[in-house]
Amino acid sequence: MRRVTERPDFYNLIARNRRATWMLGLAFFLLLALVAAAVAVGTGGGQVGVVVGLALAFGLSLTSYFTSKSMALRATGAQPANREQYPQLYNVVEGVAIAAAVPMPQVYVVHDPAPNAFATGRKPEQAAVAATTGLLEKLTRDELEGVMAHEIAHIRNQDIRVMTLAVATAGAIAIITDLFWRLLWFGGGRRRGNDNNPLALIGIIVVAVLAPLAAAMLKAAVSRRREALADASAVEITRFPTGLRRALEKLDADTTVVSRTSHATSHLWVESPDDHEPGHKGQRFNNMFDTHPPLRDRINLLRRMEGLDAYQGPDPGVVAALAAQEPGGGAEQGAHPETPAGWYHDPAATSGRLRYWDGERWTDHTR
Repeated sequence: MRRVTERPDFYNLIARNRRATWMLGLAFFLLLALVAAAVAVGTGGGQVGVVVGLALAFGLSLTSYFTSKSMALRATGAQPANREQYPQLYNVVEGVAIAAAVPMPQVYVVHDPAPNAFATGRKPEQAAVAATTGLLEKLTRDELEGVMAHEIAHIRNQDIRVMTLAVATAGAIAIITDLFWRLLWFGGGRRRGNDNNPLALIGIIVVAVLAPLAAAMLKAAVSRRREALADASAVEITRFPTGLRRALEKLDADTTVVSRTSHATSHLWVESPDDHEPGHKGQRFNNMFDTHPPLRDRINLLRRMEGLDAYQGPDPGVVAALAAQEPGGGAEQGAHPETPAGWYHDPAATSGRLRYWDGERWTDHTR
């Protein structure tokens, strides 16, 4: 085991992330401006269209940046957590926030059986953390503390601003690109003269090329190193790598996937919610654009901190225990009586549809 001879300077890390935020902000705005200009030229808007496109790019970027927290919470279906209903979650978040010397974030819950969590918000004073009901049901207190420390580490290290900026920019570029194709489609009959306009052709090509480029920049901005750094910071906060390590091992053993997510928000979660199950549709594509290091690598880093052997894969006992916590049987059969009420994967459906379990039986409510 390698001995750590020098502790990282987390204050310098925060300063570097702040500088990176400004640089990324400038680069992303220039990218937005270029896309907006391409839309204007490609649709025959001329100089006026370029100005309007630039204004639109700035407005969308600014609006998305300041509303990103609410958008992320709505996109994931997060609901404010009731302190009386989730006392352990509140207690853990409060303790970790004190240890990390950050303001107490707002606490949310996502009703989903897949164990996962995320943090959002432009700055520590306005941050929020969310945990799925699956995470709360399947993790012990020490494991939950490790996961919340990981999320609060993102807030303390100022990673959350970079993530927010990436989400805002990706959303703005997606809207402008969609607007471009709509204008080109519905306005094509009125702009046939643009077929011989090389600038229009360049505009089309630029927009077509910048769309995947913007996605690549998003992946670069929210890099895998930030996730590894958050793991290390979580250990620095809790002084207990075992909690986070065991939590990640459970996440690796559990193959359920968060139902309400997308590539635009997948980087927010402690574990990538994209489907990486071998043999599933989209698994290879998701692996190519994953924003997280492989769970095995993250687990091995923590195991080295504890002086343990390399990770050999999910423990069969853990896999069996997690499976026992899921409501069982068909749609007409009863599940485990101790399973709390909530939204779970519909046992009668082959897709990712959810069905509400009222604590005793399956209901007819699905989504």
